Amino acid sequence: MKPVNLLPEQHRRAATPGEGRGGFVVVGILAALVAMVGVYAFTANQVNSHKTDANEAKHESEEIKARADSLGAFGDFARVQQNRSASVRSLADVRFDWERFMRELSMVVPHGSWLTQVTSSATGDLSAASASSGSGGSTSSSSSTASASSAASSGESGQPLANLIGCSPRQTDVAKVMVRLRRLYRVTDVTLNQSARDAQTGSASLDSCGRYLKFDVTLTFGSTPASGEGPGEKKNVPASLGGGS
Repeated sequence: MKPVNLLPEQHRRAATPGEGRGGFVVVGILAALVAMVGVYAFTANQVNSHKTDANEAKHESEEIKARADSLGAFGDFARVQQNRSASVRSLADVRFDWERFMRELSMVVPHGSWLTQVTSSATGDLSAASASSGSGGSTSSSSSTASASSAASSGESGQPLANLIGCSPRQTDVAKVMVRLRRLYRVTDVTLNQSARDAQTGSASLDSCGRYLKFDVTLTFGSTPASGEGPGEKKNVPASLGGGS
């Protein structure tokens, strides 16, 4: 029931400005507090969510690191395998079929002639190959594997060379040897260094040519096989050139 003021208007108490607004102020303050509490709760929930995500990410990274550590040995083995494969390929690039060279060489020496020394190098360093083959007078052969390995690791490889020293009864036989050698597999050049009679005039032996001619020939091989010639293909010396002995 609404109260009624029965006093005359001139006797009524004058209303003060702002009277009745206190309730609105209180309500506004309460609303602001509620909003602040809501903002705080929302922020706190976000912080907690980020902390949870960070903990999960840390746990996941630890699991991944542990898995990577457990697989590290396999990774090291794979790197070792790759390095070894690369080394084998580099050595294969500079290898030379010396077995084939010696087999063909035995077929081209004419009857009555023989070799006293054979020095070879896959890198063209005949001095190192000669030192490793020894200073004996008997026939020797060196493919200079150590030099080839060193050249493969450094990425440099010269043309293969071979030096032949032997004895022959006539100059025509020396010329025949040179013609035949020129037809060997991968041979690109044949150089005659010497062809003369030895100072000794006694009987010939493995150490001395005696009354025979002593010849010194250097063979130069191509750095790569000729086109269309694989490692397993043979290039026999023609019969017209005296193939075989």
